[in-house]
Amino acid sequence: MQVIAGVDLGGTAINYTLLTAQEQFLIEGLCEHPALSREGPEICLRQIEEGLALAVAKAGLPLADVVAIGLDTPGPASATGVLSAKGSTNFVHSEWAGFDIRAGLSKKLSLPVTYLNDGNAGALWGHFAIFGARGRETSVSAIVGTGLGGGVILDGNDIKGRSGFGGELGHVLIPYQGIRGIEGMTPECNCGRTGDLESLCSLTAIAKTFLPYFLPRYPDHPLGKLGDIGKAAKLVRGMAENGDPMCVEIFRVQAHALGLFFDEMVNTFDPDALIVGGGAIETTQEFQKWFVAEIRVGMPAQREEQADIPIYIMPNGDTAGARGAAIEALKFARRSGLV
Repeated sequence: MQVIAGVDLGGTAINYTLLTAQEQFLIEGLCEHPALSREGPEICLRQIEEGLALAVAKAGLPLADVVAIGLDTPGPASATGVLSAKGSTNFVHSEWAGFDIRAGLSKKLSLPVTYLNDGNAGALWGHFAIFGARGRETSVSAIVGTGLGGGVILDGNDIKGRSGFGGELGHVLIPYQGIRGIEGMTPECNCGRTGDLESLCSLTAIAKTFLPYFLPRYPDHPLGKLGDIGKAAKLVRGMAENGDPMCVEIFRVQAHALGLFFDEMVNTFDPDALIVGGGAIETTQEFQKWFVAEIRVGMPAQREEQADIPIYIMPNGDTAGARGAAIEALKFARRSGLV
């Protein structure tokens, strides 16, 4: 059996998946191996190789059945997988600076390797889950986590851009001043911008902006008594699910910010689908339905022809990166005649 492997290299874990030429995933759920990216390229690539052998064995296949690898990592990196010379949170070892991780892994495994950043890989998985790998549709995905990732799939293909920064949706500015209930708020992103999507839709935004803004308005709130803003931010989602008024209000504002952003995307791409993923919406179906409805409320009125563009919740969000990376590699394998 010829299979494609997807490798999602994160800060603490590597997640693997296997995909057949018939678009069937052979591994359900997480298949993780410890990530040692902070130890530098040599140790990290060896760790990826060892974990791949374990993943293939878990599926009951010989390693020789793998004909191509799809890799995704956090950025910053070029469209072809050359890591930034300035390093990043996940690639702090000095030998990562300017390192071509795609080519390095290809040499290590003696197999062709494709590369995506983790946001684009997640977007590709979301698109595949709706349309399949051969679909020529267009979708926009926003993945809400610690930051905000995502991507644009245009005519079935990931938009990477000139330098690999295509689909950096978190840093698109939105007219947030029109959202009710946040008068006087100044949402600042870690990138230095004020009022981009990530500055409003992320766990970082909850800790940095929302709790300092809302807690004085709810002086008896239990989160204000924790004394640890980071810990408090991680509790907001669960409390919102349980109906806590302040936490529901925070998620309402985030939903309305997504509505403004999706309005911009509708008028830019006229997509077939809008997709929301990430830890922020790994919640009950009831809460997800409420959140999507609030996104709609936050969107300005659309043209009649565009008002019915569906908004989907991304399935299997914890495996999105590995699956998206595998789909990218499957496309390459088809073009190259490997499958």
